[in-house]
Amino acid sequence: MSAGMNRRRLVQTDPVAQFERALEIREFENQINGLFAAGTIRGTTHLCLGQEALAIGLAAVLRPTDPVFATYRSHGIALALGMTPESVMAEIMGKATGCCGGLGGSMHLCDMELGLLPTSAIIGGGLPIAAGTGLAFQIQGNDRVGVAVFGDGATNIGAFHETLNLAAIWKLPVVFICDNNVYAEYSRINLTTPIEDLHIRAESYAMPHYAIDGMDIDAVTTGITQAVERARSGGGPTFIEAKTYRFAGHSRADQALYRPEGELDKWKPRDPVLLMEQRLIKKGLLDSETAEKMKSSMKDVIENMVKVCQAAPEPTVDAMFKHIWTPKVRA
Repeated sequence: MSAGMNRRRLVQTDPVAQFERALEIREFENQINGLFAAGTIRGTTHLCLGQEALAIGLAAVLRPTDPVFATYRSHGIALALGMTPESVMAEIMGKATGCCGGLGGSMHLCDMELGLLPTSAIIGGGLPIAAGTGLAFQIQGNDRVGVAVFGDGATNIGAFHETLNLAAIWKLPVVFICDNNVYAEYSRINLTTPIEDLHIRAESYAMPHYAIDGMDIDAVTTGITQAVERARSGGGPTFIEAKTYRFAGHSRADQALYRPEGELDKWKPRDPVLLMEQRLIKKGLLDSETAEKMKSSMKDVIENMVKVCQAAPEPTVDAMFKHIWTPKVRA
C-alpha cells in the first residue's frame, strides 16, 4: 500500500462528511470487535465506541503539522485525522500493508504526515512528549501546537502533574485533552479519584481549563478551537476535560459487568453518532432514508475492506530489524 493510499483528510467544515466519518469509525470498531472475538486477530484491542465526536472534533480543528499524542484507544483518532481504514485495519491485523508495516498493532498507530505520532500503551505516556514538542515549536518561533489526549486515569500519575506544571511555567503551545469516559480501565472514577470534574486540577498550575460535552461534535469543535487558537497566539496551554462515555468494555475480553445497572442505558441517548444524525435531519441537511442508506453503504465498505486486509501479505522476518538503528555516516 502506497503512502498516498494510506492518507486522506477530513472535510473539516462539512457536517455531512463528519457524520460519514463517524459512521466509518463506528462500523470499523464494530468489525474489529467481531474479528477479535472470533480469534481472527491476535492480541487485544481497545474500542472507542461512543467517543467518535471527540476524535472528529479534534481532527476538524488541527492542522496536519500539529502533532497528536494519543492513547491505545485511538483507532477513531487515526481515522478522523485522515488515515484510511485499510491502513489502520491492516496494521491491527499485523499485515505488511499496515501504517507501521504490521509491527505496531492496535495500540501503536502512527502517521507523521497526518500529525499522528505513535499512540502509546503507557498511561499518560504522551503528556511529556507533547510538552516537548511545544517547547520545540516555541524555540523555533512557529505557530504549531502539540496535543496530548489521555484518559481520566492519567490525571492521577506524576507525569500529568509534572507536565502541566512545566507547560504552565513556560507557557508552552500545548492543548491537554482529558477523555473522561468515566472508567480508568476497570475502575469507575469515583473509586479512584476524589473529584468528578478533573479539569479543576489545572487550577494548581494557573492554567485555563474547562469541561466540554464530549458527545456533542459542535461542543467539541468549539472547545478545542478556543484552546488551539490560544496556544497558536502565544497564550500558553489549556486543559480540556471532554465528558464522554465508553460504550464497550476496557478491552476485548472485558464485558464491563462492573457497570452500575442502567448506566449504559442512561448514556445511549447521548450517542454522538445518533446526535449528529438527529442534528443534520433537524437542519434539513439529511433525511432518515439517506442516513439509513449511508449506514448500510458504510457497513458494506468496511466489510469489503476487511476482506482486502485479510488477503494482504504478512511482514517478513527481517521487518522487525528495520527502523531501529542508523548506520554511522562517515564524514
